[in-house]
Amino acid sequence: MSTEGQIVVGIDGSDHARSAVSWAAAQADAARQQLCVLYAADLDRISRFASFETVESVKNKGHELLDETAAAVQERHPSLDIARSLSRKEPVSALHDAAGRRGRIVVGSRGRGGFGALLLGSVGLGVATGAAVPVVVVRGESPWSGTGRVTAAVRGATDGDWLEAAAREARLREASLNLLGVRSILARAAGTGRLSDTEKGADRRSEQQIEDLAQSLREAFPGTTVSCAVETGRSAAAVLVEASRRCDLVVVGGRREQDHVSATPGRVAHALLHHSHCPVQIVPRGVTEEVA
Repeated sequence: MSTEGQIVVGIDGSDHARSAVSWAAAQADAARQQLCVLYAADLDRISRFASFETVESVKNKGHELLDETAAAVQERHPSLDIARSLSRKEPVSALHDAAGRRGRIVVGSRGRGGFGALLLGSVGLGVATGAAVPVVVVRGESPWSGTGRVTAAVRGATDGDWLEAAAREARLREASLNLLGVRSILARAAGTGRLSDTEKGADRRSEQQIEDLAQSLREAFPGTTVSCAVETGRSAAAVLVEASRRCDLVVVGGRREQDHVSATPGRVAHALLHHSHCPVQIVPRGVTEEVA
């Protein structure tokens, strides 16, 4: 087994949760990590106003769903170590607590009672906000493999503190890693539409920083193909959402404000969580892992 923490996946009986379980189980099996299937029953709140019979019914249904889910996963991944957990807490706190400081969290893009395929559920957004560990929101029809490509959204040198996580994802899948930067076409349309010498210099520095990051990852992860590109588009979010059509996973760094993690995931991550065509992983800044 891996020495990393467990992969925690939240379930609620929805199709989106089943997709999340499928992704998490494949991830755990490939990484030789324990999979924890978690059902957050929110009993701490429910028990304040519901009858004893209602509380017991919720618990029984939760255990049934956990048993059914674990059995289905075990059939597909017979050697996988699976833990089951029914939490009394509400989903966001339950998932954060189960992952601790070394685990990973996987959730579906919508829960039960969702209003549309393009909208992120409140649990997914809540879990992705301010998490201390990597969080994957599973979107798309083929959630774990297909293109052999992982894309990491980068700006420059400040992204070096989380990119190892993206490289590890690529290595796990025997996939290539593409570091993708974005130039704003709107900025180039301002004024005369021509870049000043200062702006050209900033572009060159950013491109060189991204290439330096790519070279550092090639040295740290021999055997993993690492490429880099800078595309021009109307926004970083639009370019990355389009890029998500051509990869198995998009990885972004968590937003940081001053010296603490932001209470929001940032505009680019927020757009990806709502509109990506493949799973999205948000990695907290400052999270690095030893290269095996």
